[in-house]
Amino acid sequence: MVDSWSGVFLGLLLILNSTPLDKNNKTMHRTLFNTPLVSPFLKLSSRLGLQLAGWKTEGKPPTEKNYVLVAAPHESNVDLVLLLAIAFVLDFKLYWMGKHSLFKGPLGPVMRWLGGVPVDRSKANNLVEQMVGQFEQINELVLTVTPEGTRSQVDRWKTGFYHIAQGANVPVALGFVDYKNKIGGFGPTCYPCGDIDKDLESIQNFYSTKIGRTRLKEQRKTNVS
Repeated sequence: MVDSWSGVFLGLLLILNSTPLDKNNKTMHRTLFNTPLVSPFLKLSSRLGLQLAGWKTEGKPPTEKNYVLVAAPHESNVDLVLLLAIAFVLDFKLYWMGKHSLFKGPLGPVMRWLGGVPVDRSKANNLVEQMVGQFEQINELVLTVTPEGTRSQVDRWKTGFYHIAQGANVPVALGFVDYKNKIGGFGPTCYPCGDIDKDLESIQNFYSTKIGRTRLKEQRKTNVS
């Protein structure tokens, strides 16, 4: 019985993902953010869930339809749940990069429905070009990137997100979660000026006051001891 329902679910996803949202096929495939019936339910659940957990949202998405969304600090898998909930509450549709092998077979439609965009990571030098190409082909694309590259704290971020934004001529939105104050949302929007060191310093300065889940736990342990 479970297998039967799984087949029906995958079949529906195949239909949704094979159907363009406009005649010119310039809009990304359907995801959980714009699936009839599912999206309104998740939007309501997200709003209630954040309220019950004591979280608040702050800021608004950029007015531009295309932009790179920095998601930081990223220290826990819980960050993804918060990010999705914030996306529903603030009403923006996000997409994320995933290894192309994840999109093969029956899981492919599921990954796309969750907002995945397949990339070939074996072509490291071509990753930026792949994403710039996506921006050139799609009318509305919010590409989410975790520039820390790991859930551990790092001093220097990976700069791929910056090169993607610069190559596609789109802004960088500073999305954040602050576990200490239980606030998540958007900070200022960065428009790359070409001076990567200057821009990166400004961006990381913004995030210096944002406390991730792991860092907050460590602070609490230190205070207790």
